[in-house]
Amino acid sequence: MRDLLPYLKLYKKHWFGLSLGIWLALATLLASIGLLTLSGWFLSAAAVAGLTIARETFNYMLPGAGVRGAAMARTAGRWGERVVSHDATFKLLTDLRLFFFKRLAPLIPSAKLNIRDADMLNRLVADVDAMDHVYLRLISPIVSGLLAILCLTGVLVWFDTTLGLTLGGALIVILLIWPVIFYRLGANNGEQLTYNKSALRVKALDWLQGYSELTLFGAESRYRQAVLEAQQKLVTNQLHNAKVSGLAQGLLMLANGWLLVCILWLAADGVGGNAPDPLIALMAFAALASVELLMPIAGAFQYLGQTLTSAKRLNEVILSEPDVTFPEQGVEHSQAYSIHIDQASFCYPNSDNFAVKQLCIDLPAGKKLAVLGQTGSGKSTLLQLLVRHWDLTQGNIQIAGADLRQWSEAQLRQAICVVSQKVDVLNGSLRDNLTIASPDAKETELMVALNKVGLDTLLEGQGLDAWLGDGGRQLSGGEKRRIGIARALLHDAPILLLDEPTEGLDKQTEQQIMNILEQHFENKTVLFITHRLVNLHKFDAICLLEQGEIVEYGSHSSLIAQQGRYCELNQTL
Repeated sequence: MRDLLPYLKLYKKHWFGLSLGIWLALATLLASIGLLTLSGWFLSAAAVAGLTIARETFNYMLPGAGVRGAAMARTAGRWGERVVSHDATFKLLTDLRLFFFKRLAPLIPSAKLNIRDADMLNRLVADVDAMDHVYLRLISPIVSGLLAILCLTGVLVWFDTTLGLTLGGALIVILLIWPVIFYRLGANNGEQLTYNKSALRVKALDWLQGYSELTLFGAESRYRQAVLEAQQKLVTNQLHNAKVSGLAQGLLMLANGWLLVCILWLAADGVGGNAPDPLIALMAFAALASVELLMPIAGAFQYLGQTLTSAKRLNEVILSEPDVTFPEQGVEHSQAYSIHIDQASFCYPNSDNFAVKQLCIDLPAGKKLAVLGQTGSGKSTLLQLLVRHWDLTQGNIQIAGADLRQWSEAQLRQAICVVSQKVDVLNGSLRDNLTIASPDAKETELMVALNKVGLDTLLEGQGLDAWLGDGGRQLSGGEKRRIGIARALLHDAPILLLDEPTEGLDKQTEQQIMNILEQHFENKTVLFITHRLVNLHKFDAICLLEQGEIVEYGSHSSLIAQQGRYCELNQTL
């Protein structure tokens, strides 16, 4: 149960709604029991009165009003309990998703977070949803059921102590024993069901995403069979759950039947020392109605195994410590946004080889540096180190004269803008995809940014409200890159990091994007990562990386004059 503690703490924020839901559930239970109990007594008493002289004095109006009042109270209470408890639960799940995502975001990238995307999605959706079982299926039914048993026992004891304590004691025993039995019956299956649900999502996503390649290489049927096998395992778990639920309901009805027989036997000689009268029906119907107190509890604890397993899976993420932590308070720095890298070396986790070694780079504010190198030379690693996706193994990085590790995350993200070769386009409107770079940007500013990057054609039709689709499937590769540049224009950070933004584009589109970027370079500190020798003579300095080390460093003209590796690369073009 310790696995649930981080989530139970979130309940404090919504204590009023959750508590009100429990009280409404209690009121609904009492109204339902009162309706059946009062109806049973009323019918019996009316029948007896009709056969005797008491029919002239029997008050039909007051019990009838009580029955109608209980019926209306049950309906209103049921509706109110559903509205209040579900509203509080949905708000709780919203907070839980935000809480989970805030813990998840600092872990990316991280060697500790070795979780598939589909599995992570399952945790964010299905496992978080399982947390509502804690309140809706466990806390609320048990608390309201226990309070209702105490109230029912107190009312019946007023009529007959023996009968009231017998019924109340039997209900308490069932309330204590039933959860233990059915938790043990459902715990292992619940754990397997949670993992099999995640496995099915992973296998199905692998099959769907790789369908074309799998078909080409003749492996589609094997992956489809894996999906069907995972589905069958999940169906088996769900069947077991259904059997346990049926067993719980059946045994509860059997227990209720025997309890009714017991109460009838004890009340046969009269209630409260009186001669047999309609109060016997009241006791019998009270025992019959008590099944409603325990019905939610009968199958609730079989879901506890699923909930605990989901909590463990979520804890694997939220209890992990990120490899990089930012200080809450930022550091004071100069307004000259220079970059100074001193003897920087970095080795990825679980690797013995350095990705970059002994890098020394001094990029003054407002200057432009091009970093060249083949794939695997450490270019992208350098960029990740500058944005603190990872921390250096050795050495030091300073930005604007201050140690990079002393910058707060908000400061660093405000000071640096990254344009990469892979631009992530969200499944939203064009406006949504631009305002993530500048949430306060006005509509005219968004339109100006699009015009600057040559995307004014996207403003036709629905304009900024045009839906771009999942991953921007309606856009070409060049249009996606330009949206990335438009974000950079809107963000307008003093430091601009470009990670091969023209990779994979045709020469004409590449030249257009380079012209747009050059206009944006003015008065900014620019670090341009590429392996293509395009327009490099316009940069203040060029750094050539090989195997994570700097082999040449200088201006375009000086490196050409050295007749070294850079000169050889230029001559091969």
